[in-house]
Amino acid sequence: MLQSLHGSKILITREANQAKQLAEKVIELGGVPVEVPLLRISCKDAKENEQTFSKLGTYKWIFFTSANGVNCFFQLTKKYHVRNLKQHKFATVGHKTEMMLKKYGYQASFIPSTYNAEIMAEEFLDGFSEEGPALLVRGNRSRDVLPVEFSKQRLAFDAMEVYETTVNDDATERLNQVLYEDEIDFITFTSPSTVEAFVEMAEMRPEKKVVCIGTTTEQRAKELGFTPINTPEEFTTEAMLLSICEYINRKDRKHV
Repeated sequence: MLQSLHGSKILITREANQAKQLAEKVIELGGVPVEVPLLRISCKDAKENEQTFSKLGTYKWIFFTSANGVNCFFQLTKKYHVRNLKQHKFATVGHKTEMMLKKYGYQASFIPSTYNAEIMAEEFLDGFSEEGPALLVRGNRSRDVLPVEFSKQRLAFDAMEVYETTVNDDATERLNQVLYEDEIDFITFTSPSTVEAFVEMAEMRPEKKVVCIGTTTEQRAKELGFTPINTPEEFTTEAMLLSICEYINRKDRKHV
């Protein structure tokens, strides 16, 4: 059976550039995207980053937990005149993050079997616990799973912030207009930050079907009072949309 969203209206809450990519996938599957980007993501250069880049050669592993981290890190390599990172090994949280890494000419030596920080820490420490030091490339809202687990196992590491995620206040009016006019069938959350921004900005809590990209986002949604209908086994936007298609198909079969 061909997967289809059957004209369902899908609320896309992620950052604007990423929202466009997800909207295209919704259209391909026969859905109607409703883009309301609740976040802004911008690269940043903290004061301590200069010192980190000055000793970049001392790190054996560089960890990326998002494509945004990859993009902003390599922007900074230009600023600090870093030309070759072939001596490093790279770890990415998933294949989408690795795809961004490949755009800069590198590939991941380690990707966890499940795309979240808990599994990433567990599997890396199981296989490479003697291999340090590591550099963790992060955003201002990144979770502390990797630093905490690496500290427990006494794996030497440093962390650097290269991007900042903030709430897109400009989208508040548009979000509430969409919610009040009942224009959507499914709400998609692609990170804990999108859930938090929604709760902060929404004037009402609609009784809509909520779909999360992965277990970490699902957990945060539940903490904030949502009841996600499902979470895909593979934590990607494609899998998330296909899980909506499957949900629709199951509902249709029940009414046959």
